[in-house]
Amino acid sequence: MKHADLVILNARTRPLFAPDGTTAIAVRDGQIMALGRDDEIAELVCSATRVIAANGRELMPGFIESHLHLFMGGATLSMLNLSDVFGFDAVDAAFEKFGNANPGDDLLSGFSTNYTVFGGDLRPDRHMLDKIDSARPICMIAVDLHCAWANTRALELAGILHGAELGHGSEIVMGDDGLATGELREFEAMSLIQKLSKLKGRESLDNKGLEAVPEDARTHDRALIRQAGEYCAQHGITTAVNMDGNPYQAGLIRDLALAGLMPVRVSLPLKLDENDGAKGVARIDLFGDEVPDWLHFKRIKVFLDGVYDTWTALTVTDYPDRAGFRSEPLMSPEVFNAICIESDKRGLQIATHAVGDGAVRATIDGYEAAMRANGPRDARHRIEHIDTITPDDLSRLKPLGITASMQPVHPPGSAGLPLEPTTTIMGRARWDTAFAWRMIRDRDVPLAFGTDWPVSPLSPLYAIHCALTRTPWDSEMPDQRISLDECLTAYTTGGAYADFTENHRGALKQGLAADLVLIDGNLDGLADDEKAASIAMTICAGRITYRSPDAEL
Repeated sequence: MKHADLVILNARTRPLFAPDGTTAIAVRDGQIMALGRDDEIAELVCSATRVIAANGRELMPGFIESHLHLFMGGATLSMLNLSDVFGFDAVDAAFEKFGNANPGDDLLSGFSTNYTVFGGDLRPDRHMLDKIDSARPICMIAVDLHCAWANTRALELAGILHGAELGHGSEIVMGDDGLATGELREFEAMSLIQKLSKLKGRESLDNKGLEAVPEDARTHDRALIRQAGEYCAQHGITTAVNMDGNPYQAGLIRDLALAGLMPVRVSLPLKLDENDGAKGVARIDLFGDEVPDWLHFKRIKVFLDGVYDTWTALTVTDYPDRAGFRSEPLMSPEVFNAICIESDKRGLQIATHAVGDGAVRATIDGYEAAMRANGPRDARHRIEHIDTITPDDLSRLKPLGITASMQPVHPPGSAGLPLEPTTTIMGRARWDTAFAWRMIRDRDVPLAFGTDWPVSPLSPLYAIHCALTRTPWDSEMPDQRISLDECLTAYTTGGAYADFTENHRGALKQGLAADLVLIDGNLDGLADDEKAASIAMTICAGRITYRSPDAEL
């Protein structure tokens, strides 16, 4: 009889994931060997078996984080977190402390900055940041990663104080004095400031990663990505679905995976913009070889719009405060449809950032064009975010086999986000189908959850708490909450389905990957208390990737 490499005994499981009475699991060669009662699984133990006593902790599949940015997330681990900082004095004090801890003359960056960080309708600008520091370049990256604010010194060093010609969709906001205000909208504009940092903008979502990078920089970047992977493991994540990618990142992660140093499995796309066009799809061939079970590609990522807070979300009808204005797509319908058709023809999945209801509609149109051109197939093309959608377009998702990739930490009012200015800019007419998880699930549309880290906190447990406690913005709004089991599904089997790996991971089944997490506390209490549950241990491919220092295991 074959014996197990690893056995977990005295665990709790829920019917969603395992048959009633399941208290133990056996692992061999990185796969689930058997599930059952303690006495049954104990028979698979030998002297070489590692036995973990769960002591009544809940055992479930490892979390699949369906939308994050590993490289940028790793970069923010050494930045100033401004998510809970409000008011000029508090921001000033935070930068002073951070600057003292990080001496030098390179860029000082804060991230997760709320648009209302300085209060009310007061939008950050270079003059306010100059009061914090006029000698050293500093910037604050917005909470949604689609906007940043820089001081005058940073703008001067980047050569953009007097503006610059940018591609479609990005903007250096100019003031009445003919100088930049300090607000930089979308990735191309932001990357000009990010290049002042020690990373030289390599983590930027606008970086195509084709330039030559010195080996010492590659070593640094590999360590940064590994650190991001370890941060994922701390939160019970065993698969990270990245949402930006280029050949440079592919090489870094492949090096880590081949060396056995990547704590999570990674799914990496090729990011394209309008200038790439349909011909750009072939650039995914530059990624090189995949690493079986640890790194896979086969996805194209595009952005069709921005976000509501910068009026760059593409809408079906006018913005309530700007008659005749609906923003513009970051990619023309002709180019987007051509990319969809070419990607689909090559058997690639498409993941499209679409926040405004107009961008969601254009995305659906593009996927429909691909199906007409190439014929139906199990493509599972994804829409990322779907902050707003029209009722008519809700009904188009299921027939086209579209997967909804959404983030329960994104609705204003959740995860510490203020309601304003987003809800007002969005407009009351869009609220009823905003972040419409319930309506999407009721239409049997596949749903995968993530956080968009570092846009939002990475913890799946916190994200689930936000999903369960979401409050409608007024009494007439529909309740879009889904149940705990539906949230857990969106973070496990739903995430695996969205990543074409449901036959390999995302569930507690014999023969699937031993990607597991042990939960301290009570998942059912998350609706009342965000700290009701925590991660005790994470196991990926049968290997322990995280153990809580507070857990006796």
